[in-house]
Formats: sequence, structure tokens, C-alpha cells
Amino acid sequence: MGSVDLNADLGEGFGAWQLGDDDAMLAIVTSANVACGFHAGDPAGLLRVCRSAADRGVRIGAQVGYRDLHGFGRRFIDVDAEDLVAEVVYQIGALQAIAQAGGSMVSYVKPHGALYNTIVIHREQAAAVAEAVRLVDPALPVLGMAGSVFFDEAARVGLRTVAEAFADRAYTSGGQLLSRREPGAVLDDAAAIADRALNMVASGQVIAVDGISVPIQVESICVHGDSPGAVQIATAVRDRLQEAGTEIKAFS
Repeated sequence: MGSVDLNADLGEGFGAWQLGDDDAMLAIVTSANVACGFHAGDPAGLLRVCRSAADRGVRIGAQVGYRDLHGFGRRFIDVDAEDLVAEVVYQIGALQAIAQAGGSMVSYVKPHGALYNTIVIHREQAAAVAEAVRLVDPALPVLGMAGSVFFDEAARVGLRTVAEAFADRAYTSGGQLLSRREPGAVLDDAAAIADRALNMVASGQVIAVDGISVPIQVESICVHGDSPGAVQIATAVRDRLQEAGTEIKAFS
């Protein structure tokens, strides 16, 4: 059945507030979307995560988001395009230094939370994020949703795009993620999530909340590191895919 990348959002704790089990997740995933300090993460914690990722051979991605610590980056911000370009450049650069100090490097970029969802349809902000990545390093791939205007803008400036699917999030019939404000938006049954992930990879389809089968492209599967039972869910997904003959490896 070929191969697929398995990623998770990590490094999202802040000071005394610890979120998720980063070390346990790093033993499961092949790519770590590491926070960059704008929506989550503090320097010491990010350095620890990058060192651990380097020790385990896990690829590091810059998890860029809105400047929104209070809202964990899950609130839309109507930021000017010029400001958004600079803020994304800043975040990537900060994590590049942290990753280098930890013995690794930033290998890709993934937008977080509200920014991720916004640039599925908001062309101005999508273009700003793509331009920021290009300015830092046009060889950096971007992780996101296939069919989004972000992928259009990324391709326009010559960036490689990597299509991502979410094992533990509900989808609408339009192929977008169901808002976290809606009931059932975040899934929590590890076995069902694992079966769902396998179906995504094997069939290129996902069942939306209204029962419609929606086409989906999958080069990388995300399991959220901050969800309750995240380690168990990620383990179940990895085991189910491997049992079916799918190789788990970072996208090349």
C-alpha cells in the first residue's frame, strides 16, 4: 500500500503549562510540527522538543500561526498581508535557530489552527504565508489541505505542497474540517480513528459528517498531540497502517 507520513503538533506547552506528551509522540510520528512561540511554546521547551526529535530522527516542521497565545491560535485575525508575511518569516527563522541548536533543522512548514483553516479559502492570507516561506527558503515544502487556495498560491511561487489528512478530525461534505465549535468535530475513539486513517490511505476517501464520501489526498496524516488519549490514538493509527502493509516514513 505504499507509504505515508505521520505528523503531530508538538512543543505547545508554555512555562508551567504542559500540553500533551511530546516525548511519547516523538516515538510514534515521523514528522513533528513544532510550535514557534506565537500561538504556543516557549524557547526552553521548544529546544527540548527539537533535541528529542533530532535524537529520534524525526523531521521538524515550523508550525506557524497567528500571534495569539491567549486563543492558542484558534481565532481568526484579520492581519494585513504585509504583517502576516513578516510574522511567518519571523516564526520560521526562530525555529530554524532552535532546531539548529538542537542538532537538527527545519524541513517543512505547516500553518496552525485558525491560520490553517483560513488559508483554505482566504487568498490574500494564503499568498502571504506562501510568500513568507519562499522568502525564507523556497526549497521548504508546505503541509496543508489539497484543493486549498494556499496550495494554489504555494505552487504559484514554486513551493512543493504536501497533502495532509486529519485522522482525528471530522470533515464537512465540502472537504473542509468541521469547526471545533461543532459537536463531534474532534474524534476520540482510537480504534475507529485508526480504521478511518487506513480508509483514507487505501481509498482516497473520507466519510463526512453527513455521511457523504469525499475525495481526499493523503501524503501525511495528522494526529493532534494535545487531544486526550493522543498517544494511544497515534499508536493505534500507526499500528493499523503497518498491519495493512503501509510503510510509515517522512515524506521525501
